[in-house]
Amino acid sequence: MTTTRTADAASARAAELRALIDRHAHRYHVLDAPEISDAEYDRLFRELVDLEAAHPELMTPDSPTQRVGGAPLDSFTKVSHRSQMLSLDNAFSAAEVEAFFRRAERGAGVVDAYVCELKIDGLAISLSYRDGVLVRAATRGDGVEGEDVTANVRTVRTVPMRLKEGSGLPDSFEVRGEVYLPKARFAALNAQLEEAGKPTYANPRSAAAGGVRQLDPGVTAKRGLSTFMYQLEPSPPAHTQAEVLDLLEQAGFRVNPHRHVAGSLDEVLAFIEHWSTRRHGLDYDTDGIVIKVSSLALQAELGKVSRSPRWAIAYKFPPEEVETEVLDIAVQVGRTGAVTPVAHLRPVLVAGSTVRRCTLHNEDEVARKDVRIGDTVLLHKAGDVIPEIVRTILEKRPAGSAAWVMPSRCPACATELVREVGEVVRRCVNPLCPAQRRERLRHFASRGSMNIEGLGESIIDQLVDAGFVADAADLFSVTVDQLLTLEGFAQRSAEKLHEAIAARRTVPLTRLINALGIRHVGEHTATLLARHFGGMEALAAAGAEELTAVEGVGPVVAESVARWFATGEGRELIHRLDAAGVHAEGVRAATGGTWHGQSWVLTGSMETLTRPDAEERIRALGASPGTSVSKRTHTVVAGASPGSKLARAQELGVRVIDEQTFLDELTAAGG
Repeated sequence: MTTTRTADAASARAAELRALIDRHAHRYHVLDAPEISDAEYDRLFRELVDLEAAHPELMTPDSPTQRVGGAPLDSFTKVSHRSQMLSLDNAFSAAEVEAFFRRAERGAGVVDAYVCELKIDGLAISLSYRDGVLVRAATRGDGVEGEDVTANVRTVRTVPMRLKEGSGLPDSFEVRGEVYLPKARFAALNAQLEEAGKPTYANPRSAAAGGVRQLDPGVTAKRGLSTFMYQLEPSPPAHTQAEVLDLLEQAGFRVNPHRHVAGSLDEVLAFIEHWSTRRHGLDYDTDGIVIKVSSLALQAELGKVSRSPRWAIAYKFPPEEVETEVLDIAVQVGRTGAVTPVAHLRPVLVAGSTVRRCTLHNEDEVARKDVRIGDTVLLHKAGDVIPEIVRTILEKRPAGSAAWVMPSRCPACATELVREVGEVVRRCVNPLCPAQRRERLRHFASRGSMNIEGLGESIIDQLVDAGFVADAADLFSVTVDQLLTLEGFAQRSAEKLHEAIAARRTVPLTRLINALGIRHVGEHTATLLARHFGGMEALAAAGAEELTAVEGVGPVVAESVARWFATGEGRELIHRLDAAGVHAEGVRAATGGTWHGQSWVLTGSMETLTRPDAEERIRALGASPGTSVSKRTHTVVAGASPGSKLARAQELGVRVIDEQTFLDELTAAGG
């Protein structure tokens, strides 16, 4: 399908997909508040992969296909992982599993064993041990940095505080796995919340994530969380994934007992078939089977692509499906003016929670599925997360029903809606639209942007309704007396929010760029722009041609950024923010670098620099921080307790230096 697209339409669609996927990945991985189902996310991701394959010139460094995930929350201390925590590519059919087998054996030769493990639907966690004692627990975060949640994880009874003697594990290592909430605990928790009149959790994964991220460890302790561990970094003395699981189990970690070492594709498919129905009898959610090449040496040889290992894949089970009725189809307006149809449903229980609403994404999707008010539809939660209408049951359609039509005007401001060439959404183009204004303010204050603590959606709505705030700059003029007139505020809470807003007058340039809400600009692109231009003034003065010269910024994004700063509304907001005392911390603009074109690989822990800091200095000198060692690797930096990368470098004859030599060479090169 993508090969028939025009260049302009393909470029526009790729930019739109990147923006959509980035947004939903952020909501899923960082906010634990997904808006779309796993299946819809997978569909968007697959479409982008196919589009970039058909049009390689559209692939950019900030594409979701080239990255791992979202950024960690600021409410916990950020910590670096020993090595990158990757995510898995998905398979949805036996044919796709077979294709994975072919790719693995094409890359590594004969693979004599694969390990099949249940895919636990929980929160990825990394536990660090030193001399047999738990010293740190961290969430996955963006794969490189996570959130330090040690105090909370210490309350999880399945996490050993001290390992069994004679475990045979290294003196210092990380073990990785999933924190999850058993189904019985989930049902009891939601019953308590419902009785108390509080919002319930959509699924056990959200409840587990919420439990791990509690500021009060006592709350975490009461939740009843559990764990399954499955990865060891570094892996010695194991040689296979099967041995890793046995080692972890012997050391006192909880390892899922339902695992199988398979010698053939038929065995793997039989394991999948076995658990496709039996999984419902488990006391935890599993949405698939993870299939891994068992040999750790072959895993190292296969390596990874940007976001996923080549030696593993996750087969996803088909989701549960139920029938319900579409009571209404309404539309909601986003911060960029995008208008999204939403189905209001007769409440129905599916995959453990009651569903009342379901996004329909865009008018083409409504037409494709022919969803109408009054229809009976088949509903599922792909991955047991967010509702999605699978299809309309036509034989139950009431007589005289009419096809749904997208409104021609914005429901919030009555401006005529516009659908641009190459886009699937209609937009309200009125920058003064009250619905957009509210969404822009919510985005401005959100964690990934200015991160104004305590400024939630309901407070923003009250500020707008009271006439105190019209745009982001107005937030910094809100007084304590004005806050006291809003519902739910007392003197101390008003003062606290006022102080929180004032504290964000100076923020990193990346945050301020992202907070502006420029179309097609997410956190990663904001980082690229901040590094290149170093300041808001230089960015605002850049034209589309100069913006396109930024590595990772394509013509669609460049045009969108240039247009935003050229509009009266954009210039006025920047001026008003400046007048309100809002300033960005400057960033040194990127340069070519004396290590241009080189690949440097870090292994082991460093005492002087964190891994992200070291990688940033490598990038600043024009080199690329690699994740695997090959003959093309320029240098391997070996810190304390180096992993298998050191052995691989020695085997290939790649240059190896220690941390002090690395620091000396950084200094000599100006890094």
